[in-house]
Amino acid sequence: MTSARVELGIAIPQTFPERPVDPRFLREYLGRAEDLGFVSGWVVEHVLGAMPTLAPVELLTWAAAVTSRMRLGAAVLLTALHSPVHLAKSLATLDHLAGGRLVVGVGLGASPAAYPAHGLSAARRATRFAEGLRLLTRLWTEPRVTFAGEFYRVEDAAVEPKPLQTPHPPLWFGAHHDNALRRAVELGQGFMGAGSASTARFAEEVRTLRRLLEAAGRDPGAFPVGKRVYVAVDDDRARAARRLAGWFGGFYGRAELAEQVSVFGPPAACVEGLAKVVEAGARLLVLNPVFDETEQLDRLAAAVAPRL
Repeated sequence: MTSARVELGIAIPQTFPERPVDPRFLREYLGRAEDLGFVSGWVVEHVLGAMPTLAPVELLTWAAAVTSRMRLGAAVLLTALHSPVHLAKSLATLDHLAGGRLVVGVGLGASPAAYPAHGLSAARRATRFAEGLRLLTRLWTEPRVTFAGEFYRVEDAAVEPKPLQTPHPPLWFGAHHDNALRRAVELGQGFMGAGSASTARFAEEVRTLRRLLEAAGRDPGAFPVGKRVYVAVDDDRARAARRLAGWFGGFYGRAELAEQVSVFGPPAACVEGLAKVVEAGARLLVLNPVFDETEQLDRLAAAVAPRL
């Protein structure tokens, strides 16, 4: 499932628009993905919305219990909507339960309207986001922390246990704006392109990221880059487009986005589309089927992965 150029991860089924949540299905899916050699399993954070969507940290905790080899990642957690103290505790706990397999993707999120629903103001949300991550990493790496910021204050505080990974689980940033990419360079250890971004936009983001890394004296080759890609393998391309559009309409409220950002159609078309994402700079592809997930998993492994 891997080559010198690209690794393949898989999205963990998280949305249940047409069926009940089924823990047995999730267990079997994750076991199958691990057996097929996918290197990692990934979740998103999507709290508000009509489509039934499982919470990310809880789902990763379940995944940690039923897998043993694949890395487990969030792409991304909207950390500014959470207390960094609570995140420090829950994610360190998860890293231990996963045996040090956790990757923590973080992002600011696209919707300022989410902040009042969480009892927060959207004002200076980027500052809140960066400050929270600085506090989070200090709580993970220092025995006791005193921190006096604009939004968070702790005095001689300890959070134990520290994560199993040292110095801490890698922070991968999801970002679009140049300022957000600068934060990724300053605070992060990796970059994850959004599933809702086109390959062309992702390529622009990667070019900017590499330029900023070089300016900061960091080696772009040592900064991992991945991208979530919505994918549907189907010999009937029109049918795949219709099904993707239905899911995108429910999840994003934008059915038209499906054709703009997804890779779909017969295996050869999927290989071609994914190869373009690799050419744009991805060294990890997080393949994200949104329907018939087990069938898609098998088709991706049999008909697409060997040709990448």
